Amino acid sequence: MPPPPSRRPTIRDVARSAGVSVTTVSHTFSGNGKVAPATQQRVRTAAHDLGYRPDVIAQGLRSNRLGVIALVARQLDALRPELLFDVDYFARFAGAAAVASLAEGLGLMLVSDPTGPRAAGAALASDGFIVTEPVVDDPLVEMLTNAGIPFVTVGEIPGVAPETSDVPLVDIESGRLTTLALDHLWESGARRIALVTGTDRNEWNLRSASVYQRWARFRRMPPALVHAPEALDDEGGRRAAITLLDGSDAGGVPDGIYALTSNHALGILAELTVRGLRVPDDVRIVAGSDAESLRTSQTTISSIDLRPDELARRAVQALAARLDDRPPPDHGDAPVGRLLVRASSRPRSPDQR
Repeated sequence: MPPPPSRRPTIRDVARSAGVSVTTVSHTFSGNGKVAPATQQRVRTAAHDLGYRPDVIAQGLRSNRLGVIALVARQLDALRPELLFDVDYFARFAGAAAVASLAEGLGLMLVSDPTGPRAAGAALASDGFIVTEPVVDDPLVEMLTNAGIPFVTVGEIPGVAPETSDVPLVDIESGRLTTLALDHLWESGARRIALVTGTDRNEWNLRSASVYQRWARFRRMPPALVHAPEALDDEGGRRAAITLLDGSDAGGVPDGIYALTSNHALGILAELTVRGLRVPDDVRIVAGSDAESLRTSQTTISSIDLRPDELARRAVQALAARLDDRPPPDHGDAPVGRLLVRASSRPRSPDQR
């Protein structure tokens, strides 16, 4: 059945209608890979019936260099427009990637996920892709791999060991940064530390949860782990706080919380305030990604600065090297992210310990 007239048909709609994979549809229109003639005809018929218009640029120029790379930041698809400029990570990453691309003689195109409902027709004509935080069984990773389109990922592909993959990777240091935040809360006096992650199945959420559980065992501390959808923003943080405060077991109410997203951290702070709990005297908070709202809230919130500008620069350089068939840049073991300590996690005074 055709999609509603208010929505442009996507490559995924064609794949569903033709009973094939997104990759097969991509191969049919790009000329890459091998697709049986009968299957090609079925795909083209489905595309015609749906009113899908394949990208003529991608068909005609796929084998040539356009001098343009694409940046796919899936979080932007779900983020409310009014929150975009509060979340430092996305604005800083995109801006730095654009400047780094110019330095490499390339243009940068910010696009929605080509396998999603808001795909841009010209995206697949790009010379290569930067994919931020791939997820488990990522359809975009599969499509780009099968289509032979070069790409790099910012963050590991979950379930794929980096040493066994030929896809360039920019390390987001989720393990080190999780340990850094947890150790800071512990050293500040917290002894019942909880973790609040998002629900996207990417490395940041999965690795942070795994590291937290090992860290809790090392500290001989009962773990308290809550998952809240990223799209719920502050409300997700409030719900996580309610779960932690009302559902606490023998381990007691948390006196330290590490929340991976800035909006969740703000929601947690709001719920604690409503309940008369003081931050940082009763509960300490650290957020896993910095934002303007954390720096300006009534109680400023400590956070991890992921250094998205440096991550973007490394991603562009790695992709440019792959496109030019030259060795990737060596960034050594230089760490990127850092902890920014603010009022929400200041250490306990001696008489409070």
